[in-house]
Amino acid sequence: MKAVVFTLLGIAALIGSFFAWFFMGYLKVPELIIPIDSSEKEKIEIVDSWFEELQEKNKFNGVVLLGKEGEALLAKGYGYADAKKEKSLTERSSLRLASVSKQFTAAGILLLQEQGKLTVDDLVAEHLEGLPYETVTIRHLLNQTSGIPDLYMDLAEEHEDEISLLTNEIAVKLLIEENAEAVASPNEEYEYSNTNYILLARIIEVVSGRSFEAFMKEELFEPLGMENTRAWNLLSKEESFPGQAEDIRNFDGKFSKLTPSFLDGVAGDGAVFTSALDLLIWDSFWYENELISQENLHEAFKEPTLLNGETSDYGFGWMITSMGMWHNGGWLGARTYISRNIEEKTVMAILDNSSNIHLDEIISALRKAY
Repeated sequence: MKAVVFTLLGIAALIGSFFAWFFMGYLKVPELIIPIDSSEKEKIEIVDSWFEELQEKNKFNGVVLLGKEGEALLAKGYGYADAKKEKSLTERSSLRLASVSKQFTAAGILLLQEQGKLTVDDLVAEHLEGLPYETVTIRHLLNQTSGIPDLYMDLAEEHEDEISLLTNEIAVKLLIEENAEAVASPNEEYEYSNTNYILLARIIEVVSGRSFEAFMKEELFEPLGMENTRAWNLLSKEESFPGQAEDIRNFDGKFSKLTPSFLDGVAGDGAVFTSALDLLIWDSFWYENELISQENLHEAFKEPTLLNGETSDYGFGWMITSMGMWHNGGWLGARTYISRNIEEKTVMAILDNSSNIHLDEIISALRKAY
């Protein structure tokens, strides 16, 4: 009996030790302290040292961009691009953006509007024949106010035996066949939905006559000189591309590679990869560029008015605030964040490829201290 008691006490002690380590050690992020009288150079040096410490303590594995007025104050990689720890991340490494990709999809739609091939107030059903949501416009999709149920992943999983690789075309076909009732009237409420942005990507494909990957490359990334940016998924011809960072799971320094599933043949809600340096170009794009007029560009930052008279704070792939805009994302190993302060002309981007559970705390600490 005593042996059983001692064993139970030993197990309890081990469990207690694990939770103490997990909550007090593993989850704890080193504090970021920047003296008030620090110069800009000193602030950046402190932030750089902080991220180096985070990486050394397995709290961060990714790239960081801090920019101001079109110039990089800090653009750097911390950690590894692969699970074997053979390739180091750099400012030119291409990391998965996950849902931060949505603002790129929105830019693709604005490009087509600029080219006179559609307008954001077109009915979606005009471009996607058979879609049952007849009063939904492209603008509703962009603003996440369509009322279309966010079903595409669930439907794909229900039909997994019939699908070798999910594509935008197949995802839309499944939505049409399901003919599910709308969860709300268009513009009745804001409801974040990946399905909205799958539909937008499919519109880009139908209207342009090209794959989403090809259109974005030829019409956006190459003209902007974003050399380390591309849409990539399992539909792409290449199994990987130069500079691509793997999706990783990192548990206290133990790395394992994460691989895409049959769902990863779609794009629009995700699938864009980019680098710290290219995000500096991306930040400048939203102020002014030669591809899209100011009138069309500003459409992305209008807060939609809902049917009840209230406004939503989701523009076209951006959460809108009084100071600027932001978005985050998460898929496979990617944990991502970008924000732009348009009054101070600053941009902050943090991209992690290692399933980072600390990213929200890192973002909060950086925003408070810097």
